[in-house]
Amino acid sequence: MWRGAISFGLVTIAVRLYTAVEEHDFRFNQVHREDGGRIKYKRVCSVCGNEVEYSDITKGYELDDGRMVIMENEDFEKLPVKTDKSIDVLEFVPAEEIDPIYFQKTYYLEPDKAAARPYVLLRDALVKTGQLAVVKITIRQKETLATIRARDDVLVMHTMLWPDEIRKAEFDFLDQKVEVRPQELKMATSLVESMAGDFDPDTFTDDYRDALEKVIAAKAEGAELPEQPEVEDKGDVIDLMTALERSVEKAKAGRKGAAKKASPKKKASSA
Repeated sequence: MWRGAISFGLVTIAVRLYTAVEEHDFRFNQVHREDGGRIKYKRVCSVCGNEVEYSDITKGYELDDGRMVIMENEDFEKLPVKTDKSIDVLEFVPAEEIDPIYFQKTYYLEPDKAAARPYVLLRDALVKTGQLAVVKITIRQKETLATIRARDDVLVMHTMLWPDEIRKAEFDFLDQKVEVRPQELKMATSLVESMAGDFDPDTFTDDYRDALEKVIAAKAEGAELPEQPEVEDKGDVIDLMTALERSVEKAKAGRKGAAKKASPKKKASSA
């Protein structure tokens, strides 16, 4: 989807950019309930009321006083800023210094054949130092910050939001003095520790998507819709401390059950 080069000091690494992720959500269309017909929209001008061809549509920015500034493609090309096909490395930083709230989309970077050696050199240098490369890149006429890191022998780029695009958390409770009792904190810490584990994304499933797939399949076949699972009765919780204690007990019991399933069965000894 993009082709350019990483500028790494005086080293240039020609690369191609590919989307690294794909969503598996169901794509629904708006339809007429009576006959299932697709709903279509016309591009109509709010001034003259005429339907407008796609070729006659351009971009416009409305000013505070209501005036509309028309922008053509050549206007974007003449912007007084560097927009060439380059990924400029600005600095290298430890991975833990960047808050994940800044991250947007993820892309793979593939080197051109002639650029494989400097590509691997940058990749291995990032691995050895444990650093991320902070870069600037222009994609679809928009300049953005990004980071480059090594993952599974490939360089991965994460585009980022600018600092002024991050909203400040302003909530009323932050002005209140909320006290947590030591025994509650101790029990909450115990709950965290009892539920701690190594992150393995393959152990998690999208239950909502699976259930939606079953409902769509049933409706398509005219079959009976699957029933919703019964909600587990968690009992009456008297206070926060009781909820924490019960949660710790349940977590420990779940770990013991999982450990028994994972342990191999002992073979009977031969006489």
